[in-house]
Amino acid sequence: MIQVWISALGLCGATVIGSVIGLFFRELPHKLNDTILGFCAGVMLASSAIGLILPAFDGTNQWWWVALSIMCGALFLNLLDFVTPHLHSITGLDPEQHNNDRTLDRVLLFVLAIALHKLPEGMAAGVSMTPADGGAADWTVSMGIAIQNIPEGMVIIAPLLLAGVSRVRTFCIALFIALLEVAGVWLGFALGTISELLLPMMLGFAGGAMLYVTSDEMIPETHAHGYQKQATYALVLGFITIILLQKTLG
Repeated sequence: MIQVWISALGLCGATVIGSVIGLFFRELPHKLNDTILGFCAGVMLASSAIGLILPAFDGTNQWWWVALSIMCGALFLNLLDFVTPHLHSITGLDPEQHNNDRTLDRVLLFVLAIALHKLPEGMAAGVSMTPADGGAADWTVSMGIAIQNIPEGMVIIAPLLLAGVSRVRTFCIALFIALLEVAGVWLGFALGTISELLLPMMLGFAGGAMLYVTSDEMIPETHAHGYQKQATYALVLGFITIILLQKTLG
């Protein structure tokens, strides 16, 4: 239980740290923004594959159920896209988008999109903390998500400040979003401990959700402003970082 609390508070704390940093920066240059997001995309790819999908296949002989769970995880995030906008289309980072007719409702939709992704992210970490076959909990996914939560916390803050929301209220909104991840960690851990048969399915589902977010939201954003080469090398570096962490922690 202590390990689950460490994971939950670590993910929440990383988002809060990013939010505090974001209070001092209203806008990041595209080159730096795309490089950071590229690194986070590599982190997410490695975490989903090494920390979730591979352990899911190792945990059962019924590989087809795991494959189906991965697709269901991606489809679940796809369904969320019907009710929330794409992050890369409403980040508000382009100067031409900083105009007087930008409404608070549009910014809040952006914040809602991030908030909805926090719950399955937390579930992914919670499921990975469920010891499989009596073994130790896997910290790879929690570490990977925590790393990408810092710049994501900055992204939450910037559009709200630009829309005129006070710093105190903006920070409270970011804190609430961070707490959603704590709930997700415990929900994922609870579902993962229900049965050994359910655990590989949950791992696959969480892995599919993370793959979808990485491919549909993060990578397109890093390739939208002419800095795709830097973003690509940053992605490779993020991927290698998680592999090295997994080797160290494993």
